[in-house]
Amino acid sequence: MHVRSTPAGRAEQAVFVHGLAGSATNWTDLMDELKDTVTGHAIDLPGAGFSPEPADGDYTVAAHAEAVIGLLEHTGPAHLFGNSLGGAVAVRVAAARPDLVRTLTLISPALPDLLPRYGPVRVAAAAVPMLGEWVADRLRLVPAEQRVNASHSMVWGNAKSVHPIRLRDAVEELRRRDDLPYAGQAMIASARGIVAEYFRRGEDNLWNQAARVQARTLIIHGRHDRLVRPAMARKAYRTFRQVRLVLLPTAGHVAQMEMPQVVAAEARRLIGETRLGNAPLPS
Repeated sequence: MHVRSTPAGRAEQAVFVHGLAGSATNWTDLMDELKDTVTGHAIDLPGAGFSPEPADGDYTVAAHAEAVIGLLEHTGPAHLFGNSLGGAVAVRVAAARPDLVRTLTLISPALPDLLPRYGPVRVAAAAVPMLGEWVADRLRLVPAEQRVNASHSMVWGNAKSVHPIRLRDAVEELRRRDDLPYAGQAMIASARGIVAEYFRRGEDNLWNQAARVQARTLIIHGRHDRLVRPAMARKAYRTFRQVRLVLLPTAGHVAQMEMPQVVAAEARRLIGETRLGNAPLPS
């Protein structure tokens, strides 16, 4: 599994989990902002970024959670961050292994919503057998620049604020992944994994898992999120045991990329509160 880390130097560790079709680089700017607070490790989930496809072809949220747990067992207890799909993965990790999660920061987490927005409906369509593969094949015919611009228009509150260097990097990364034989399947199967979570019932339902999370939790939503309804924050407030909500009025779906300084300030507050004993650290 491929992991990007900040230089070691801080005793406290942090692990960052990206969203669907993302990679460890989604956390570059936030990790830089937090480098004086934690030693950061951003994982490329199986089949994403520079991580190879899983040998068993399992792209479920549970399988992604096992990959993150493997990293946490290496780093030791850490502050866990997740965005979108990565937020769903982080909830499963925190519920299953409270001994490994000091705090939990969720940015627009993809938790089940009975009134999904247009974006999740598109994800569900891509997850339909055969249709998803057909869409992926057609998309590869679209120039990388056009696909990246369309993606940024969907996930950023203001796509014009994307730094030219980040835009260039995203185009180069997409071109690299176009040459990987498993890239399309990795995206489609991961989409099917998150769609399956929306229909899961019983104790394994993500909201029931959220109710089991012991770690102090910070949830950040962008008011201009086109993928996850900010209104879901109300349900999160009723569900998580120790939770603080932050709504960013100008952000979209990837607040850690759009305004890393603001997100870092909120994360530092959470980490600082935990250090002061407002939430017990695992021994």
